[in-house]
Amino acid sequence: MDDFTLTVESICTVLAGAGVKVAVSTYYAFKARPASARAQADAVLRPALRRLWEDNYRVYGARKLWKAARRAGHDIGRDQVARLMRAEGMQGATRTKRVRTTRPDPLSARHPDLVKRDFTATGPNQLWVTDLTYVPTFAGMAYTCFIIDAFSRMIVGWRVAGHMRTQMVLDAIEMARWSRGTRLSGLRCHSDAGAQFTSLRYGERLAEIGATPSIGTVGDSYDNALAETVNGYYKAELIRGPARPGPWRTVEDVELATLGWVHWHNNQRLHSYLGDRPPVEYEGRFYATQQGYDALVEIT
Repeated sequence: MDDFTLTVESICTVLAGAGVKVAVSTYYAFKARPASARAQADAVLRPALRRLWEDNYRVYGARKLWKAARRAGHDIGRDQVARLMRAEGMQGATRTKRVRTTRPDPLSARHPDLVKRDFTATGPNQLWVTDLTYVPTFAGMAYTCFIIDAFSRMIVGWRVAGHMRTQMVLDAIEMARWSRGTRLSGLRCHSDAGAQFTSLRYGERLAEIGATPSIGTVGDSYDNALAETVNGYYKAELIRGPARPGPWRTVEDVELATLGWVHWHNNQRLHSYLGDRPPVEYEGRFYATQQGYDALVEIT
């Protein structure tokens, strides 16, 4: 078949034969017309939104990306964010059903439930929650333990290991002690009834910092819902998330990636429970308010 080139005139002729009349001058006038204000705004916002989405593990949906864009100084509406996300092929992460990791020890004495599904606190270091989750790797199973402050959703301690023995939980507590203080009287540390959390060593380590252990009902996920929620979006955002580097090869790979994710979670991730602020910012505002109150008391 001989090569041929379609001209504007020939295309208009074909369209006219199909009953669609388009003048050649109309095409050239449209081509010369400057981009609309909306198109110009989109050209600026699309790469900005993509950068924000990439910088946040590619997990934000329209609402959180809109909040992040507003915090970054972009004058943009939520519907506009949703439209541009569709145009860019971006979407938020989704969570999957939780799989139980810890197993109760029927022979161990259990601490009482001091929380009763009330995961609220009026300040930091009043209530911590903790749980384990697992990550399959080519080198075997990796287990992750998080300790979360219920007030700000701050991850105050964590540990990734190739085993799920009590020692990994104690290591997470040591990190929490280093970041929050060596004496925290009045603190409750809530968990499920896994053998790691009913062990004598676990209770003794908490007692060293003045904390009291609390354990929910066996087999009832609602009694440790906050810790399981954090495990859920850890899996959705990092372990199975769109920004993951690929199949996890070693426990060390999971540990290094978790280090970066925890830093992002505490310093950048927007939490709807906190008014779409990161935990560090939320706690910073709390302490600033407390300092202002203390100063007022001293003056009076």
